Amino acid sequence: MTGRLYGVGLGPGDPELMTVKAARLIGEADVIAYHCARHGRSIARSVAEPYLREGQLEERLVYPVTTETTDHPGGYEGAIADFYELSAKKLAEHLDAGRDVVLLCEGDPFFYGSYMYMHERLAGRFETEVVPGVTSVSAASSVLGRPLVQRDEVLTVLPGTLPAPELARRLADTEAAAVLKLGRTFGSVREALAEAGKLDDAWYVERATWKQQRVEPFADVDPESVPYFSLALLPSPAYKSRVDGEPAVPLAPSVPAEGGEVVVVGLGPAGPEWLTPEASAELAAADHIVGYGPYVARVPQRTGQQRHASGNRVEADRAVEALQLAATGARVAVVSSGDPGVFAMASAVLEQVSAGNGAGARVRIVPGVTAAQAAASRVGAPLGHDYCVLSLSDRLKPWEIIERRLDAAGAADLVLALYNPASRTRVTQLENAREVLLRHRDPATPVVVARDVGGPEEDIRVTTLGGLDPSTVDMRCLLIVGSSRTVVEEGPDGRSIVWTPRSYS
Repeated sequence: MTGRLYGVGLGPGDPELMTVKAARLIGEADVIAYHCARHGRSIARSVAEPYLREGQLEERLVYPVTTETTDHPGGYEGAIADFYELSAKKLAEHLDAGRDVVLLCEGDPFFYGSYMYMHERLAGRFETEVVPGVTSVSAASSVLGRPLVQRDEVLTVLPGTLPAPELARRLADTEAAAVLKLGRTFGSVREALAEAGKLDDAWYVERATWKQQRVEPFADVDPESVPYFSLALLPSPAYKSRVDGEPAVPLAPSVPAEGGEVVVVGLGPAGPEWLTPEASAELAAADHIVGYGPYVARVPQRTGQQRHASGNRVEADRAVEALQLAATGARVAVVSSGDPGVFAMASAVLEQVSAGNGAGARVRIVPGVTAAQAAASRVGAPLGHDYCVLSLSDRLKPWEIIERRLDAAGAADLVLALYNPASRTRVTQLENAREVLLRHRDPATPVVVARDVGGPEEDIRVTTLGGLDPSTVDMRCLLIVGSSRTVVEEGPDGRSIVWTPRSYS
């Protein structure tokens, strides 16, 4: 009979906050294992000490490095990986001998816990059980005396090791947050909180529930005094609003209160190199950024700027939210990929204005590089003559209309730029479109399949209408179907050059 492995959460530090089950298992175990630094002292063991009994075996898992450098050929990650393998082997020897092992873990074993690395190495070989513990986030909230979240508020848990710009973006996108692993990251976390406009609302909690616990406003903390066992907390803004008498979402109008402005901004097809100077200036000047989550994430964070990210299929709700914010006197930027006037948010905003929303708010449109232009540039000039832009999505218009327009464009010998060619739920439309176009086009007609143009997974293929395989096309693709005049030539580097002559002579 082999022993059983228990990953036991000890809670945040106060031995009285350990669960009854955790205390019982610690007292019953044959082997008590715990991690420690090379000095040999273990915080986990000190928390569990009141529940230990005489005669138990103790297995110390001594980290080879903590914050110092290492000469291991694999660097820090290599040294830690070898350590985990050796630690798992030590525990396996006890388990193979039939001894039950309790591995102590501060907080909760599966919440940034050290136990998880043993679990992934041993759970497939031995019977295991994980005993949850009170997390440091819950403990910090309790000693601060403020709730984390309520009702529909969103709590985001972040490691302080993220780059400051990424931290700032994520902090700006959430109502409440906890940032763990401070220590040496304190400076970048403070910078991120300031960039997100939330430094004044953040609290610093150190060693929550310990005798040495410390709680104070984050902005007042001396960076030199911050240990690893500390975190930043942004508690419930709704609670703060009621208790402190402040607005839950403070607005910073930069235009007269009689009516703000909505600027619908095109971000271009990918990274900042596709952003126009005009669009960049409008984003920097906005009090609020509104848009689909991945597009909002592409906008650099500015101090005090509020961000409102939402899902992909709520264009109308997004437009209403932007107009309501502008009606308070704020300057609001609604972001779209590519150009906002091409299957994007410009028409959605203007539709809501026409319906009577956002009284007094002005609306402007700032153009961006379209996906069709970006795709065309990668292969040459397939859009060099007359062309048609058409979406194959039948979510907002019937397929019968799409087919009629495809047939007309095919008969008119127009080059076509096809947006939204396929998705997980739309798998037949592209094949149907191909069949419609083959009524008028030679199967050898050039087709450009451009995926993730300007992004890390960019892939450009040139095929033919007859050879196009719809199964290789997804929502991140844009297709350009040539006319009877479109030419494909081989460039000096072996890649295809696709262009449509400007003249029919």
